Amino acid sequence: MNNRENIQQQALDSVVGRTRSGLGISMGVGKTLIGLKHMNDLYVNQGMRKFLVVAPKKSIFTTWVDDAKKFALSHLEDCIEFTTYLSLTKKDHAAYQAIYLDECHSLLYSHELWLATYGGIILGLTGTPPRFKKSEKGYMVDRFCPIIYTYITDDAVEDGILNDYRIIIHPITLSDRKDYLVKTAKKEFYSSEQANYAYWCDRVYNAVGPKDEQITRIMRMTSLMNYPGKMRYAKRLLHQIEGKCLVFCNTQAQANDILPNSYHSNNLYSDENLVAFKTGEIDRLSCVLSLNEGVNIPDLRTCIIMHAYSNERKSTQRIGRLLRLNPDETATIHILMYKNTVDESWVNKALEDLDPSKIHILENSYA
Repeated sequence: MNNRENIQQQALDSVVGRTRSGLGISMGVGKTLIGLKHMNDLYVNQGMRKFLVVAPKKSIFTTWVDDAKKFALSHLEDCIEFTTYLSLTKKDHAAYQAIYLDECHSLLYSHELWLATYGGIILGLTGTPPRFKKSEKGYMVDRFCPIIYTYITDDAVEDGILNDYRIIIHPITLSDRKDYLVKTAKKEFYSSEQANYAYWCDRVYNAVGPKDEQITRIMRMTSLMNYPGKMRYAKRLLHQIEGKCLVFCNTQAQANDILPNSYHSNNLYSDENLVAFKTGEIDRLSCVLSLNEGVNIPDLRTCIIMHAYSNERKSTQRIGRLLRLNPDETATIHILMYKNTVDESWVNKALEDLDPSKIHILENSYA
């Protein structure tokens, strides 16, 4: 059976001597540490001293610095410069001997020219490699940091590196009660979830051109995310859950409504609430996207995901909050889904990289 050190070494061995490579490494295995070890090898054996780490958010930079200190690699700190993907093209090619693309699935076509003219080493790191090579992200990763080695979440669960998990999908029926407030430029009125969803499906079906279809699909998704049915269901579900539970909401307003303690950018008490949740002073916390990455919450065994976003990365990041238990423990992830709607396909897509034997559909759910 593999352990973290074995996987990290296998990953490093797979990219030795390569100037363009990528690693698909599950959360909790030490993706950042692998990058630092690769960097240290270049530092010790090739005398390199100029490294650039690229990440989607500045908050990720702290993880690199903290891991360097934690694993006796502090000598690398003075050699590392950080930037976001948004600012990458403003950097000078000649200033860096190696580039580390953290969350390399964030690459866009706008980075292509800059990367194509860069002559140093590129190592990409991601927990969710792009599935489709012909997509923008797939093309960029395949060209500049092709995935050489992959170790997915279920591999880590099987090896006992991460704790086990189970996913419970709660199919919810759209309501026929007129309690959904619709606001237009000219008026406000109440509609039912069923009627409103039928309206947007009709708009999508009769869209005039790709742009109109894209806009109406977004409007339909926004409506689904704001229907009151999932909120009613989640509040009842919370009463059945014991111990710590994290609720991933769609909006800050939902996070504030579902629980008295929330974590988001407009809550002045967010940091205080997070500390209380970590220490066990409170056992319920609601949030939006803020806790997707980089936050470890001790003893977190249960979460509720209000919306799957048709995005395996967001879902995997959220599920990752619950994979930091002891290996013999099992986390439970509840995902709410409007049945007989496009929400079903979104949930299926979000979970298609995970073990289907761990996914269970709850019968007789209702809103």
